Amino acid sequence: MKIHFYGLGLLAALFCLSASAADLNRSAVQKLLAKADNSHPAQLRRKDLKGVDLSGLDFRNADLWGSDLRNANLSNSDLSGLNLDLTVMSKVNLSGANLSNTSIFGVHMGGANLSNTNLTGSRFIANLDRSNLSHANLSNANWGVDMKNQPMGLMRVSLNNVDLSGANLTDANLNRALMRHANLSGAVLKNTVLFGVDLSGANLTDADLSGADLSESKLEDADFTGANLAGARFGGIKDKSVLKGLISSKNLEAAIFD
Repeated sequence: MKIHFYGLGLLAALFCLSASAADLNRSAVQKLLAKADNSHPAQLRRKDLKGVDLSGLDFRNADLWGSDLRNANLSNSDLSGLNLDLTVMSKVNLSGANLSNTSIFGVHMGGANLSNTNLTGSRFIANLDRSNLSHANLSNANWGVDMKNQPMGLMRVSLNNVDLSGANLTDANLNRALMRHANLSGAVLKNTVLFGVDLSGANLTDADLSGADLSESKLEDADFTGANLAGARFGGIKDKSVLKGLISSKNLEAAIFD
């Protein structure tokens, strides 16, 4: 009887493992991509690709909408211009990948690795809390709230506790984003729209905020030590004492407070 029950347990374990396995492995995905073109994209829609090594692949002719990419390795892959709305991407590895002009809406990406990723011109409304975006390129990215299109309430990007150190956010739109305790040390935020952003406790040391709009933002305990504030707008900030490191910032006299 013991052997019988052990056998049932082993079969059950094997069944669970097979049931949780990804729909496709790397080789199968490569074969689909090789046959795909712009008119006939590789059909990966809603596929389970959890934990699969998809690094270095070209997905520009693929349909990944709604797919499960949790813990998948997409480092150095090309996903530019894709619609990745409603995918599942927590702890995904997208380091060094190309996501320029990519749309990611309604997605959980907590703990993702987007270090050195090309995110220029991308459109994100997603949860990226605790993710690594160090040295990523977000220039001209639109991650801000569209106030004309909020049928389900305020939908905004969440970047709490993210690492954006050394990132390029020139001309990016992050209005009303959640960025509590974000690390933006050494980041370039020239002309970045940070209107209404929650930057409480954020690290902005040595960041370039020239021309940035921080009007109506929450800046309690945000650290501006060594930051370039030339032309930075702080509209609605009535109490400068909540801002740390102002005395050690650069070009404070050229910042705009009203």
